[in-house]
Amino acid sequence: MQQKIEALTPDDVARLERQRGWVRDHYDDAARHQYETLEGKLRLLDTILRSNWIQASETWKLQSLGITFGDALAQKMDLVWVAVEDELGRDPALRDEGASIVIFPMTMISKRVERGEAIDVRRLFDAACQDTSRLRAKLKGH
Repeated sequence: MQQKIEALTPDDVARLERQRGWVRDHYDDAARHQYETLEGKLRLLDTILRSNWIQASETWKLQSLGITFGDALAQKMDLVWVAVEDELGRDPALRDEGASIVIFPMTMISKRVERGEAIDVRRLFDAACQDTSRLRAKLKGH
């Protein structure tokens, strides 16, 4: 089966919102608005990871961090959430509407934590932004 890229369904949106909400709810009510900013998302991810609030076996929670990481990428790089379906299942991904770039942020953090790697959220974020910019430039050059 080839990859099929399509708009998010209402079920997809609900799933992402549950995962996003789990991360966002680490802010108390008075500070929750900080999640709307790029800096607020990255700072929260960094705090959760550095504080070891999630075990390597807690895949859903780790993937929820990936959704927030994806929200930050979408915000910075002007990407949109889509669903990608293939023989392995259906997963949320980010797509660059101007180029054929598809990014899978949901597992960017979980894979590293499961391998026992220390994660520098800002370095990972900067690298993902640079990679996206490099791909955009390369695709526009062709």
